[in-house]
Amino acid sequence: MTREQLRRQGEATRTGLFGAGVHEPAGFGTLLTEAVHGAVWNRPGLGRPDRMLCTLAALAVWPRLRQLRRHVAAALELGVAPEAIREVLVQAGLYAGFSAAEETLALAAEVFAERGVAFPPDPPTDASLDDLTSRGRELMQQVHGERSVQGYAAPDNPVTYALYGLAIQYGYGEIWFRPGLPPRSRALVAVAAFTALRMPEQARRFGQAALNLGVARTEVIEAVIQTAPYSGFPPALNVLNALSDVLR
Repeated sequence: MTREQLRRQGEATRTGLFGAGVHEPAGFGTLLTEAVHGAVWNRPGLGRPDRMLCTLAALAVWPRLRQLRRHVAAALELGVAPEAIREVLVQAGLYAGFSAAEETLALAAEVFAERGVAFPPDPPTDASLDDLTSRGRELMQQVHGERSVQGYAAPDNPVTYALYGLAIQYGYGEIWFRPGLPPRSRALVAVAAFTALRMPEQARRFGQAALNLGVARTEVIEAVIQTAPYSGFPPALNVLNALSDVLR
């Protein structure tokens, strides 16, 4: 494919995502049109809705609110459910801090309101703490296998468990059970979020988890690549390197 072909493909993709009135910002030349919308967004191996979820995750963990606003609107136009958008932002908050999620959820509510879309009601929170612990541990085993009791997740480490017990309850036992995103999507969101956060070991852990949940090898690779234009090519390359032995 030539640069001119990439450019035309990128212009079509950008228009499809953001509308005909959005153009490349001054200073980039045709870099975004070619490399981001022409090349990355059109790679095979991961559907466009999943690419959007990974993009939202990468933008939400810092957060980059201007770009996130545009992409939340584009996600709605793409047919991504409001509930799914909300869940990406909540899950990203688990990794980047709930203070970030307060900002991103407020922004999503503004975008939804501008488009006449109702903000999804909160899911039920009637599970007991014992229930959260039990189903959180069960899900960890399903998602991580033997890794669910290794490293900072080792139950005999009282130092890490001072915090990790809470992560089991509210991360795995609560957030991963919220409606709106199936486990395979949550695994891709985790891979994208940890790549953007420059945490290759955690991204590697959830890359393996994604495979355990039936996500294809190429989908894991593409989830990482999708983050590159939004949080940097070096972090994505570092994660791909960390995943190499898992994905070979």
